[in-house]
Amino acid sequence: MTAPVSIDGKGKGSIENLVSATRSLKASLEKSRDLGFALQKAGSRLEDISQRLPTLEAAVRPIRADKEALVAVGGHINRAVGPAAAVLKVFDAVHGLEKSLLSDPRNDLPGYLSVLKRMEEALRFLGDNCGLAIQWLEDIVEYLEDNNVADERYLANLKKSLKILRDLQSDEDRIRLDGGLLNAALDKLENEFRRLLTEHSVPLPMSSSPSLGEQACIAPSPLPVTVIQKLQAILGRLIANKRLDRCISIYVEVRSSNVRASLQALDLDYLEISVSEFNDVQSIEGYIAKWGKHLEFAVKHLFEAEFKLCNDVFERIGLDVWMGCFAKIVTQAGILAFLQFGKTVTESKNDPIKLLKLLDIFASLNKLRLDFNRLFGGAACLEIQNLTRDLIKRVIDGVAEIFWELLVQVELQRQNSPPLDGAVPRLVSFIIDYSNKLLSDDYRPILTQALVIHRSWKKEKFQEGLLIGEVTNLVRAIEQNLDAWIKAYEDSTLSNFFAMNNHWHLHKHLKGTKVGELMGEKVKEHEQYKDYYAAVFLRDSWSKLPSHLSREGLIMFSGGRATARDLVKKRLKTFNEAFEDMYKKQSVWVITDKELREKTCQLIVQTIVPVYRSYMQNYGPLVEQDPSSSKYAKYTVQNLEKMLLSLYQPKPLRFSSLKVRQTSGKFSNGAADHRRSNSMVM
Repeated sequence: MTAPVSIDGKGKGSIENLVSATRSLKASLEKSRDLGFALQKAGSRLEDISQRLPTLEAAVRPIRADKEALVAVGGHINRAVGPAAAVLKVFDAVHGLEKSLLSDPRNDLPGYLSVLKRMEEALRFLGDNCGLAIQWLEDIVEYLEDNNVADERYLANLKKSLKILRDLQSDEDRIRLDGGLLNAALDKLENEFRRLLTEHSVPLPMSSSPSLGEQACIAPSPLPVTVIQKLQAILGRLIANKRLDRCISIYVEVRSSNVRASLQALDLDYLEISVSEFNDVQSIEGYIAKWGKHLEFAVKHLFEAEFKLCNDVFERIGLDVWMGCFAKIVTQAGILAFLQFGKTVTESKNDPIKLLKLLDIFASLNKLRLDFNRLFGGAACLEIQNLTRDLIKRVIDGVAEIFWELLVQVELQRQNSPPLDGAVPRLVSFIIDYSNKLLSDDYRPILTQALVIHRSWKKEKFQEGLLIGEVTNLVRAIEQNLDAWIKAYEDSTLSNFFAMNNHWHLHKHLKGTKVGELMGEKVKEHEQYKDYYAAVFLRDSWSKLPSHLSREGLIMFSGGRATARDLVKKRLKTFNEAFEDMYKKQSVWVITDKELREKTCQLIVQTIVPVYRSYMQNYGPLVEQDPSSSKYAKYTVQNLEKMLLSLYQPKPLRFSSLKVRQTSGKFSNGAADHRRSNSMVM
């Protein structure tokens, strides 16, 4: 065990020193740590100061700049800031209009247009002054840069901003000045333009009845004056913003649709018919009659109203504009379809009925000539003008071609055989009726006009006598055909029957007519010929039958009752056979005219029935008691009369017409060319 160390006074003092040193060291360490913390904080502050020094340097740079440059910079800045501030003020005003311009124009159209006009003026101011403000701002930036008055980074940012403004200043980007507000407002105006048109464009309550003349008093009313004024006001603003084409497009779309809707009730599907869809003009004769009425109604009422309305709405813009607008409306409404239908008729097969229909078409066009010239006379309607001229030329050429070919075709029929039933040939009745139509008040003036025009194109004159002469030649050709056909029958009785039939037809249908007046005494001659041939016909046919009912040998029964009975039987048998042969033969013959048929039958009855009645009254009892009496007394007087009165009844008519052959060249005027094919139907 170690003995404890004893500390004397000298050792005790050393420990105290050590403790004191330790405390001092500890205090120094704490101070060092505090100083380290303080230095650390000071370092971050120094770094922050270091980063701010360039900015501070830039801020105090003007103080170090040239004194004259510092004095001048104020004026440059003031000149640049003034216009820029004005531009910003107007720009703020533009956006202040946004609420008004995004509202519905129908609520207050005048107010809306007024706000829009202010908007346009503001945008014009911005467009005119933005460039000046930018230029002055660029000048001050250049001055600051040249005199080293501003920081380079600051100047770089300014330049970048000014470049963006300069790029946006072009006309193409003006929309960016208002954020598209102007275009939105103009779109609303376009919609209001369409709404006003649509709500006041009401189709007519049309009827498909052909009597369209009764509807002349309900021509479509023009738009109300207030509506027209609104449309014009809207047009003014839209035109100022280069939207005229869009306005016209809307107007044409709405109004042409309205006209089409008005015409829809008329059932105009026939306008689309093609030549391949019908055999000849007669099959579409009803359509041609409708065409004239429908075209007149469309032109005089529907198109006339559109013409006036276009003028009212667009008159302030100019003639070319509203005439162009009108041309588009009538084109889209269907005027070309009307003209195309007329052309289709001209392309059909040639025949006399076609001549009349072509004259109907020409009459309709001629009636509307002044209207066509007034409505469609402008340059914008050139297509309509060309199609109309082409149609008129086709019509007139067709009229002349068929008219001058008629005589040739009638003469060609002479070589045909006459009808087996002795009736009036279709050719005869057709040409007589047709000639009267050509010289009627309805057709003669328009036919004359067409032929005059056709001759004028060939530098030739047309005399009225040519038309009259050609028509009378047609009738004379028919007379010559009849003479040839009368001689062509091998059966003289049928020949006389045919002659009686046809001379009566000519007399009846020429008497009191324009053609009859031209034929003069020839009309009376036909009646005389009829009487002559009727007498010859009866003499050579029915008048021979009574001779079979001779009373010879029967007077007072001179040969005895049995002998008389045999004679009566024999003579009745001979009569019956002759009657039946003649009746069978002539039962297929035809008299179309009721008056002539009844008169002829009565003459036959008067020739036979009285003789037969008397004979049967006197001698009928001789055979009636005989078991075979029915073989001889076959007919009662009433039955015989009934059979005779039923003769010559007309049969259902077979449709036929006179066809004029179509050739690639022109027909000769009035000269018969027998090399042509026979194209007329009996």
